[in-house]
Amino acid sequence: MKWTDELNVKKSLDTKVGKVSYYSLEALKEKYPNIAKLPYSIKVLLEAVLRQHDGYVIQKNDIEDLANWQAKKIKDAEIPFKPARVIMQDFTGVPGVVDLAAMRDGLNDLGANPSKINPVLPVDLVIDHSVQVDEFGSDHAVNKNAAKEFERNKERYEFLRWGSTAFSNFKVVPPATGIVHQVNLEYIAKAVQTREINGEVFAYPDSLVGTDSHTTMINGLGVVGWGVGGIEAEAVMLDQPVYMLTPEVVGFKLQGKLPEGATATDLVLTITQMLRAQGVVGKFVEFYGPGLVNLPLADRATIANMAPEYGATMGFFPIDGETLKYMTMTGRSEELIDLVQKYTMAQGLYRLDDVEDPEYTSNLELDMSAVVPSIAGPKRPQDRIELTGAKKAFHTALKENFKEEVPTSITLPGGQADSRSPSYGAKESKVQINDIETSITHGSIVIAAITSCTNTSNPSVLVAAGLLAKKAAEKGLAVPAYVKTSLAPGSTVVTKYLEAAGLLSYLEELNFHVVGYGCTTCIGNSGPIRPEISKAINGSGLVATSVLSGNRNFEGRIHSEVRANYLASPPLVVAYALAGTMDIDLNNEPIATDRDGNNVYLKDIWPSTGEVQEAMNKAVRRDLFSSGYSDVYTGNQTWNNIQSSGGDIYGWEDKSTYIRKPSFFDGITLEVPKIQSIEGMKALAVLGDSVTTDHISPAGAIKADSPAGKWLTERGVEQKDFNTYGSRRGNHEIMIRGTFANIRIRNQLVPGVEGGFTIDHETGEQMAIYDAAAKYQERNLPLIVLAGKEYGTGSSRDWAAKGTVLLGVKAVLAQSYERIHRSNLIGMGVLPLQFKDGESIESHALTGKETFSLPGLDDNLKPKQELEVKVTSDSGEDSSEKMIKAIVRIDTPVEVEYYRNGGILHTVLRKLGKS
Repeated sequence: MKWTDELNVKKSLDTKVGKVSYYSLEALKEKYPNIAKLPYSIKVLLEAVLRQHDGYVIQKNDIEDLANWQAKKIKDAEIPFKPARVIMQDFTGVPGVVDLAAMRDGLNDLGANPSKINPVLPVDLVIDHSVQVDEFGSDHAVNKNAAKEFERNKERYEFLRWGSTAFSNFKVVPPATGIVHQVNLEYIAKAVQTREINGEVFAYPDSLVGTDSHTTMINGLGVVGWGVGGIEAEAVMLDQPVYMLTPEVVGFKLQGKLPEGATATDLVLTITQMLRAQGVVGKFVEFYGPGLVNLPLADRATIANMAPEYGATMGFFPIDGETLKYMTMTGRSEELIDLVQKYTMAQGLYRLDDVEDPEYTSNLELDMSAVVPSIAGPKRPQDRIELTGAKKAFHTALKENFKEEVPTSITLPGGQADSRSPSYGAKESKVQINDIETSITHGSIVIAAITSCTNTSNPSVLVAAGLLAKKAAEKGLAVPAYVKTSLAPGSTVVTKYLEAAGLLSYLEELNFHVVGYGCTTCIGNSGPIRPEISKAINGSGLVATSVLSGNRNFEGRIHSEVRANYLASPPLVVAYALAGTMDIDLNNEPIATDRDGNNVYLKDIWPSTGEVQEAMNKAVRRDLFSSGYSDVYTGNQTWNNIQSSGGDIYGWEDKSTYIRKPSFFDGITLEVPKIQSIEGMKALAVLGDSVTTDHISPAGAIKADSPAGKWLTERGVEQKDFNTYGSRRGNHEIMIRGTFANIRIRNQLVPGVEGGFTIDHETGEQMAIYDAAAKYQERNLPLIVLAGKEYGTGSSRDWAAKGTVLLGVKAVLAQSYERIHRSNLIGMGVLPLQFKDGESIESHALTGKETFSLPGLDDNLKPKQELEVKVTSDSGEDSSEKMIKAIVRIDTPVEVEYYRNGGILHTVLRKLGKS
């Protein structure tokens, strides 16, 4: 690697780490004075192209395009962005490493050196997505869940151990350490990186892409980064840039400060709702304004974390004094902090209160003093509900979302209405738990989880939860037995400061014991609920609920039997768990009664801002972070004891049900294929709006009667050992069978049916989507998927694209796409087509029973070109043919090249094979 200084802007800086060189934006400003007006996030992109300009991949016009960025007149230009590093989690990381291992096989088959396949940039993989809440409510839960995690994932962990030794620039953070984004925030991220090239040390902004959509959490630390598909991340590891169109930057001005009683969670739910309404998909959001001085960095990280929920590529906070304060508190070295301060000030990347605000494409504003306690649900994070209206909103959801009767209150003697004991008639089920009979009804909370890096990275809301638990426990309150409670900290440091504050024991008294250090409930690893509760829910058709401090609550995500899911701050999670139901007005109705029979209201146990701050001052200390991360890569002895085979080529096991060599590169040649027309596509699925990657990608538990379950059973795997789809992402045979198999997906080809089913167009038979796809492949018939708006919203799940292509889908025709999934489809060689504005499945009266062809598709394909879709209806006398004009959502010339090669990894493999 060689960085040149063609524009003569290289400068040097004396710091406590020594003398460093850097590419000066201030010097470049002499030629491009517009740089003074740029948003901070655009400046970071500019520095990256300036420093890595090579005249080939990154050209001079790339520098000019960013240096001349105009807030109100965005140039439709392509930016090649090479970040400083890559971060991964194990669900998306395992298939990434599997692909790299398979690429080594492919390169070997092409007669080239397989060790060329090796990360060029630093890569950290944090194992955080595999732990499940099997055990809860005891001191032993954390150890038992960890033991089960290692037992279930033995093959995966052996493979990752091999990867950590076979690949250079690749580190693995072992299980039971923390959640990837919190570990990144508290330890891995540096804010400013250094690199030695030809004996010269260069400083440059920390930046990254990650194989998880919530990579954006690091934006709170002033680090540019966002989630990409595993496919794109693998290409970045191999020194390929991420190509993106010049982004708009929405300025979000913050004023004031949070009022008494409001939390960072309430703030982020408010911001999410505002930005979703504004429409910021594909845009950067940059926060500014006088309110930043009142916003601790942990609160900033909470807001940045949920950028995927408000749809933005990033939610960026510039580096300032609060950044340095946080880095000091979390144990970063004095030398690094000095470097960050001096470098960012020299580059104009350090935010100062008295500096003029940048120019933004558009602006929003929020006075934080107007934020009120809130929750979000029952199905989407942007559907914010003020706590005062939560009960009414639940009743509305029952009626409108779940088509259930709204409960009525029972009148007690004396005329008092007991709204906490509604009359549900048949929608009530008696349950025997630990020899105690209880009732569950619509709204009963069966899962209450303090989970997710969104909030477990934030000491203020966790300490607030602990203080609320303390007050509740002291009054003798208890959580009903039917509520499955869990506390899953995002790092071991959380446990340390809750213990130091004397609050962990009170959480445990309410059954919020630590269950593990990982994502758990937020990604659907909530584990089983009690069999008697499951039977009651299914037997009576109850709308059971969950409440969690997570970032997502999509259908079927949290638990297959829990239909309504609500996001809330950790203290509200505890409060709702105590109430045991969502059918309560926490502001005006008692949560429970104390040991003396007195009503206890939320206001009686809610901690004040002063109480929270006092506890934090006492317990959240630098030494806890320093000790907690002192042996982050080597501290798990069970992980250290895992044996792995060495060598450049992985020894694939045909009998493995976790790790299998994928078929993506079978038969690859050095010759680049030509783009050709696609004829005779049949619709595999016809889908509505807001179909998420959770709907498309395999996730959650594997059912015995599913195609994936049958495949495992045929190979002697018992149902108790099925594990989850996420844990088996290194096995394409499992993943293809679980694609489009979400229990809540609704395919309009089979109206009235929920789940992964379709019809065989030839026979009219209803069957699993995988089974139908297999039949179409036997007939050599290509497939298409039709969809509505926001297709592929949600997590950056590369298997949503990989599974799609392996099923034989050649194209998707939708009204609009979420950014990451559109990119991933191209990255796997699937053509994303978009209806023209105002047009849709409905406007063209498509049933999905037609035959679709793309006769005009050829090797002259251009980005965003218009393409005709031939639609043939063959229904006897009513046979007809029509042409629909669609937009090819291949947005850049490089994406055309990826599509031509059959995907991004095929493109890289051919280039390496020829070099």
